[in-house]
Amino acid sequence: MPRIRPSRRLSVTIGLAVMTVFASGCSSPGSGSDADTIVVSTFPFGVEEFQKAVVDPFTKKTGIKVKVQTGSNSDRLSQLQLTKDRSGIDVMLLSDTYVALGAKDKLFEPVDAEDVPAIKDIADFAVDDAYPGPAYSYQLNGTIYNTDKVTRKQAADWGLYGDPARSRRVALPDISASSGQLLVAGLGETYGDGPYDIDTALQKLSGWAPGVLQFYTSSTEVTSLLSQGEIVAANSLNGFATSLVAAKEPIAFQKPSTGAYMTTNRAAVPEGAPNSKGAHAFIDYLLGVTAQSSSAKTVGDLPVNPGAEIPDSLRAVVGDIADDPVKAGYKTLDPAEVLAVRDELVKRFAREVAGH
Repeated sequence: MPRIRPSRRLSVTIGLAVMTVFASGCSSPGSGSDADTIVVSTFPFGVEEFQKAVVDPFTKKTGIKVKVQTGSNSDRLSQLQLTKDRSGIDVMLLSDTYVALGAKDKLFEPVDAEDVPAIKDIADFAVDDAYPGPAYSYQLNGTIYNTDKVTRKQAADWGLYGDPARSRRVALPDISASSGQLLVAGLGETYGDGPYDIDTALQKLSGWAPGVLQFYTSSTEVTSLLSQGEIVAANSLNGFATSLVAAKEPIAFQKPSTGAYMTTNRAAVPEGAPNSKGAHAFIDYLLGVTAQSSSAKTVGDLPVNPGAEIPDSLRAVVGDIADDPVKAGYKTLDPAEVLAVRDELVKRFAREVAGH
């Protein structure tokens, strides 16, 4: 069985929207950026909040202007694979699986503490030689549940999703969703030989599939199903619960009693970035206490810098886990192990699980 590294390594898949442009426009492939400008490629959600929490303060502090491009992980990585060192992008913010895929194709330059001093200040799990760039935020996999219908003890048990009493009242992530890989890892560890035991995980999911109302692909699907009372529980990332808990709905998030895994979003610099010096300055700012605290409050990102302030809105969902997720029992995955089974897992999930 592959060795589990309790303080490092993770994976996640997020599929969202087609590439769009925000704020000051788009830099076409190969157009680059001048010495006082960088191009940052990021996710298509929470962009206005990200601009307010990180981009504007960074520009004010350094004088470096930021052009923000947005799009899904898959769209942006595909574009980088096509353009390579002509992308014109200085910083890419991607989920870890996609950073690992890009690293496999040698699309990113290594970013270390010599370039970005703040790397020395972040949590151990956020720094991993298997990735070319550090993590700047993370999310926890667990169960979001209706507290009027499910107890905390029940929510901590994976068996909840196979309980006949809750047939067609639960939801699970599709393998393309953010928490899909973490679901498989949790089941592999709990019922099989470890987080990469996809045979056991898929067998378990295949048995549960008839009682699963929906294999979702987005956070809005989960929140809608819970709010409308169509389901009583769903396996998902903690961020999906934030708005529901803030709205005082009877919703809570629970860590699994076994097989608890987390995922990160990471900052990487593409090979041939037009302004690598500006890129390093941006990542350094992104990892600092000020940006980490502001991003946690405004965007809802769990911070990787232990000195950052964690807002009540996040503590209301994950409690003290936010202080040290590794100490709380969350683990990460080895990207090499994940990529080794990824293609097979995607095909088999569609055939053996979603097909039901």
